[in-house]
Amino acid sequence: MSRRLPVTPVPPSTTPPVTDRDSWQRELDRLLVREKAHTREGDALAAERRRLPMVEVPASATIVGADGEVPFLDAFEGRRLLVGYFHMWHDGHSAAGQCEECTFSTAQMQVPEYLNSRDVTLAVFTEGTYEESRPYSDWLGYRLPWWSARDSEVVAGREFGFFACFLRDDDGRVFETYWTTGRGTEVADWSYGLLDLTVYGRQEQWQDSPPGWPVLAEGESPWRVDGRPTIQWRVLEA
Repeated sequence: MSRRLPVTPVPPSTTPPVTDRDSWQRELDRLLVREKAHTREGDALAAERRRLPMVEVPASATIVGADGEVPFLDAFEGRRLLVGYFHMWHDGHSAAGQCEECTFSTAQMQVPEYLNSRDVTLAVFTEGTYEESRPYSDWLGYRLPWWSARDSEVVAGREFGFFACFLRDDDGRVFETYWTTGRGTEVADWSYGLLDLTVYGRQEQWQDSPPGWPVLAEGESPWRVDGRPTIQWRVLEA
């Protein structure tokens, strides 16, 4: 059985009210109006995002991979577009002590073929050195390209834990077109999207739920179980 995070005690009767199917469908239809408006607003934001200006990445920007230091352009793997996740890293810490939030995101985005088919490379750029961090990627069975961006100009002074999008032109110049951090990175966290569809949601302290709904125990990380980033238990128990 999979490990579970501890939640606050929940009374057995903590469930939504029961109704007949027609009444239930009417409530779903009412909510659907707002859901469609939310989707259309997301489409409008995406359209505006596509019209943003862009900034050039210095040609001198480099990253480190299996073959040592290489130009940032190499991360595109010949494609025109690149989406990079910039992964936090805690130097000298064991796997159990690595960033559970970045691990939460990167563990869920390991199937790049659909992006590749649209001329997009998806890659991870870690804050750690390549020598120290790459074994972590291998241990978790990650499929995405893994690079070290420590001290790279492409980071541009930002804190790690963000997505950035890049475009290269026919002359080999590279431009950054968009970046986002915080809850903006949830775009990769498909499990959150599914949890939001369930009656108990994410079960996190901040969410708006009816009284008595289960929530994680006070002080519990939503991305760490029994002292480790959650995905690591799959590897350990295998």
